[in-house]
Amino acid sequence: MANKRNNNRKRKRLAVSFGIESSGERRAFTDDISPLGMFIRTANVCNPNTMVSVELLVDSRPIRFEALVMWAKRVPQNLFHLVKKSGMGVRIIRFLDGLDYYMELCEQMNNETIERQPSCAEKSLLEQPDSTVVKQPSLSP
Repeated sequence: MANKRNNNRKRKRLAVSFGIESSGERRAFTDDISPLGMFIRTANVCNPNTMVSVELLVDSRPIRFEALVMWAKRVPQNLFHLVKKSGMGVRIIRFLDGLDYYMELCEQMNNETIERQPSCAEKSLLEQPDSTVVKQPSLSP
């Protein structure tokens, strides 16, 4: 199956509350976000093709939108922290509040460059002097 996701997703942990009209608010965290959607890490997933109301509170600014659950992975409560992707992927359908701030947040995360420290192996390669050519002894007498 081809990977249909865009590459603009960035890992970001934000507090989120979500729910459908028939059930109460549930609290969870995002795992990654993009301008088109996000992954919500939760043990209380909704079925795919369910519309959910989502609210993020970033810097005391509410971001509210309606989203469609695209996929969900149910994990038992006792295994929740052991499984990497337990939760649901949602696609944003309509913003109710905070569209500009959400897009600004995504753009800001996209522009951030994190300077990665070289690993131990990379450091040892960087510290080695230029490689020298070692002559092989000839086999002829």
